[in-house]
Amino acid sequence: MLKPFHHNNQWHFCLSPACFCFSIMTTLSQTKEIFRRADAVCFDVDSTVIREEGIDELAKFCGVGDAVTEMTRKAMGGSVSFKTALTERLSIIRCSREQVNKLITDHPPQLTAGIKELVDTLHQHNVKVFLISGGFRCIVEHVATQLNIPLHHVYANRLKFYFNGEYAGFDETQPTAESNGKGKVISMLKEKHGFKNVVMIGDGATDLEACPPANAFIGFGGNVIRQQVKERSVWYVTSFGELLKELEKI
Repeated sequence: MLKPFHHNNQWHFCLSPACFCFSIMTTLSQTKEIFRRADAVCFDVDSTVIREEGIDELAKFCGVGDAVTEMTRKAMGGSVSFKTALTERLSIIRCSREQVNKLITDHPPQLTAGIKELVDTLHQHNVKVFLISGGFRCIVEHVATQLNIPLHHVYANRLKFYFNGEYAGFDETQPTAESNGKGKVISMLKEKHGFKNVVMIGDGATDLEACPPANAFIGFGGNVIRQQVKERSVWYVTSFGELLKELEKI
């Protein structure tokens, strides 16, 4: 029986019991072809669509920046589970609804250079664009509005507050609260919409893990380079202009 498993952006098949293995590699040219033919493109948000990590900015705003930044580094590097890192970071921040609203007003998220043009071009080619983030919906919706992405194309975590506005935790039922959550969202999108070619673009380990079920992954290092992601990406870019050039070939 052939047993497939995914490692280093390759599909390996093991024939038990002899465990005779062969692999099918997604080449750079194949990855670019999938991108040009994509039905849907899914973007990570923090350090990809926007320049900063939203949770780190919230932590700084609440006066606990250093402790939370270290946890973010571990989470994005894949050394701790995403849900564990998210729970621990939020237990340190304990932000109020008022603080979140003030952060968005006083320090709105900064779009990465070229993302507006890329999303506009994808829309012109009738490609559906989604934002799938381990960050917070209240911030990601603000980003989506700037990019003319429908809010029902946003998948992110929801903060919870008590009636007086104090922090009450986060919605743990959201798929984006779990490790491999982005992959679960992409599987759902493929099943719901019948997408044949879905591309995931992001800077972190949680984005890389979403391929498969994404048909291709593009690593993004325009804001921060995570060595593990760079090494394991068939196609790694440091600007959205590289992706725009590829779309010009259509």
